Amino acid sequence: MHTLLKPIKVREDLLRRKMRIFTGREFMRVFPVPDYVAKYFLETQVHGGLFMRLKRGLYALQTDPPAEEEIANAIYKPSYISFEYALSYYHVIPETVYTVTSTTTKATRVFSVGHTAFSYRSIKTESYTGYTLQTQANKIFLIAEPEKALVDYLYFVTLKKSPDNERFVLTGLNAKKIREYASLFRWEPLNRRIRSLL
Repeated sequence: MHTLLKPIKVREDLLRRKMRIFTGREFMRVFPVPDYVAKYFLETQVHGGLFMRLKRGLYALQTDPPAEEEIANAIYKPSYISFEYALSYYHVIPETVYTVTSTTTKATRVFSVGHTAFSYRSIKTESYTGYTLQTQANKIFLIAEPEKALVDYLYFVTLKKSPDNERFVLTGLNAKKIREYASLFRWEPLNRRIRSLL
């Protein structure tokens, strides 16, 4: 006989394990109940408000939601936050950015979760570097270093796939690092743009 899943206990157990985002399979590892019981519980609690569905097979605690940055890392892997969102995060551009922008080695995609858009732009594997693990209050996420976020962004500007933003605040950025990251793309038009900026 399986144990009855109780929403309050499930929430407490997930929080204790720091599992605010999880797959159906991970849920079943924590709560060893038959497949059909787990699926029914997940479905009813999405409608009941304990969970939210981030995408098919991926859930989060609605009552204690993860940060947008954590959701961005989870819904499409591999990925790290970059481009406009990271530039805004580091105050390299003055604008507030509402779409969480990330880079990936997989196909370009856009997801919506609630009222937030998450966009992913594809870069080559050899350029997929220059990110760091940020720990901030209760959230942990992967984000490009400011220099790499700038290079990722300028790569797509040079491709004419992103609008140009000329209001960069480059104070505190490492010019040598910017040039090194740009060299990973092996593309002279990008290098020229970087040289004109620095």
